[in-house]
Amino acid sequence: MRRLLLSSACALACLALAAPDLLAADAKKPEGATASPVRPNPAWVKRSNEVAQPLLRAQAEFAPEFASFFGLPGYDDRVADLKPNNGERLRTAMRGAKETLEKDLETEENPNVRQDIGIMIGAADRQIEGSELNDKLMVPFADVGQLVFQGEQGLLQDQVAPERRAHALARLEAYVGLKPGTTPITTLARQRYEERASNTALVKPTRLEVEQALRNAETYTQGIRDLFGKYKIEGSDAALAALDKQMKEYADWMRGTVLPSARTDTRLPPELYAFQLKQVGIDITPQELIQRAELEFMETRATMQQLAPLVARAKGLHAEDYREVIHELKKKQLDKSSIENYYRKTVMPELEKQIAAHRVVDLPNRPMVMRLASPAESASQPAPHFLPAPLIGNSGQQGQFVLPLGNPASEGKDGKGAAYDDFTYEAGGWTLTAHEGRPGHELQFTAMVERGVSLARTLFAFNSVNVEGWALYAEAEMVPYEPLDGQLIALQLRLLRAARAMLDPMLNLGLIDRERAGQVLTQDVALSEPMARQELDRYTFNMPGQAGAYFYGYSRIMQLRMETELALGAKFDRMAYNNFLLDQGLLPPDQLAKAVREVFVPAQRTKK
Repeated sequence: MRRLLLSSACALACLALAAPDLLAADAKKPEGATASPVRPNPAWVKRSNEVAQPLLRAQAEFAPEFASFFGLPGYDDRVADLKPNNGERLRTAMRGAKETLEKDLETEENPNVRQDIGIMIGAADRQIEGSELNDKLMVPFADVGQLVFQGEQGLLQDQVAPERRAHALARLEAYVGLKPGTTPITTLARQRYEERASNTALVKPTRLEVEQALRNAETYTQGIRDLFGKYKIEGSDAALAALDKQMKEYADWMRGTVLPSARTDTRLPPELYAFQLKQVGIDITPQELIQRAELEFMETRATMQQLAPLVARAKGLHAEDYREVIHELKKKQLDKSSIENYYRKTVMPELEKQIAAHRVVDLPNRPMVMRLASPAESASQPAPHFLPAPLIGNSGQQGQFVLPLGNPASEGKDGKGAAYDDFTYEAGGWTLTAHEGRPGHELQFTAMVERGVSLARTLFAFNSVNVEGWALYAEAEMVPYEPLDGQLIALQLRLLRAARAMLDPMLNLGLIDRERAGQVLTQDVALSEPMARQELDRYTFNMPGQAGAYFYGYSRIMQLRMETELALGAKFDRMAYNNFLLDQGLLPPDQLAKAVREVFVPAQRTKK
C-alpha cells in the first residue's frame, strides 16, 4: 500500500505542470510577485491534454490529496482510497483509461499527439504492473501519520486560496471518519494489513520503517494542529481530538502487532526492485549502474583531493585531506536566524547574476522563494527539496525551496542527534541552491508551465531520472562560477550521487550491509550522521531504487551534451541547448535524445 501511494504521489506531483487552460485552480497572487508570460498552447497540446483527462482522473480517484494540491477541481475534501480491493480497483480503472487511449490512437493523426498517447499508455501499463507486484509480493503497510499530514499540508499553505483552505476540515473529518459515509483511515489501514498479514508468502514491512513511523507519529499530529491553528480553521476541535485518539491507537497497534513481526532484512524481492528501477527511469541493470557509479566515485574523490589543499590555503585551514577540509568548513555554522537570509540575499542573487552573465539559460521573472522546513515537514521529507506551487492558472505564486534542519528519525531519547550540519554553513549553500532552485528544479518546473508543455510530457512522462538528472546537470553548469569552497562542496554532493548509485542497488542486492554503507556516507562522503541515516532509509524502505536516478539522469544529459557539441562544433550554443531541454518537459532520455538529434541539431546547423 505504501509504495502504491508513493507511486501515485510521484506521478501526480507534476500535475501542476499541465496546461493551465484545461484545469482550473483558485489563484492568489502573492504580494510583490511578478508573473512571467505564459505561451499560448499549440492546438496539438490542447488536444493531447483533452485525451489525457480519463487517465488523469482515474489516477486522481486513488490519490485525491495530490490531485487537489495541484489544482484538479473536486478533490479538496477527499482522501486516499484504502478501502477493500483498492489495488484491484486501481488496475481496473487504469485498464479502462488505457482502452480509451488506444481508441484515440486509432483515429489520431497528429504525430505529436500520437507520441503523447504512447507515453500515456506506457504510464498506465507501469501503474498496472506496479500494483500487481505489490499485491503479489507485499503486505500493505501505511504510515498514516505521514499520509494525513501531507494531505492537510496540501491545502493549508499560503499559496492556496482561503476558500479552498476551508476544505481542510472536511478532509480531516474524512480521515477520522466523522464525515458521513467515511471510515477512519487508521481503521482502513489496519484492515488492509491484517487481511494479508497471515500470508507467509508475502513480505512484511521493515522494522526500520515501522520504527520511523512510530518516532514521527506525534510530530505529524502536532504539525497538523499547528497548521489548523496557523490558518484559523474553525470548528476543528472534534476532528483534531479524534485524530489524536486514533493516531495513538494506531501507534499502539503498530507497536504491538506490526513491529514484532517486521523484517530485519531490508532487501526488496528482486522482481519488485527491478520494477522500482524501471519506474524511476533507470533502464540499465543494477550491476552496470554500480560499475559506472564506482568509476564516477573514484574520479570525483580524486578531483576533490586535488582541490582540497587550495581551499584550505584560501580559508587558512590546517588540513589537506578533503574530508578534513569539509569538516573544518562545517565548523562555522550559520546561526539559525541567519540561514534564510544567507540563502536569499547572498547565494540566490549571485547565482542568478552568474546565470545571466554566462548565458547558461533563460531566467523567469518570478522571484525564487526559500524557507526552512517545520518539524513535521522534516519528518515527512528530511532531505532538502523543492515544493512546487499550484502552477495551474498561476498568477504569480512561487515554488518553494524547502530546507530541513534535521532528521527527526535520528533523534535520540535525549532529544539530540537529529540536527544536520550539511547545509547550514556558507560553502554548503551554493550547489544545493543550484539544484533545488535556479537553474535546477525551480527553473525546470516554472519553465514547463510557462512554455506550454503537454500533460503527457510532464505528468505521464515524469520519472526521477528526468527530473533529478536535470537538477544535477544544473549543479554542474554552475560549479565554475561558485566560490572555491563552494566548488568543493559541489563535488562532495556529486560524490554523494555516485555513492547513491552504488549503495542503493548494493543494499537491495545484498552486496553490502547497512553499517558499511553508512561508513561510506559518513567517512568518504563526509555527511553528518542524521543525513547519512536519511540516505540509508531512502535506499532501503522510503524510496528504494530512486537514489540512483540522479547520477544516471545526469550522465545521460552530459553524454547527449557532448554528442551535440561534437555534431555542431562552433555552432553549439549552450543557452539554446539548455532552453531546448527545458522546452521538452520531462521526456525520458531516449526520447529527449531523439528530439535533440532530429530537431535541435538540424535547426542550429541552419542558423547563420
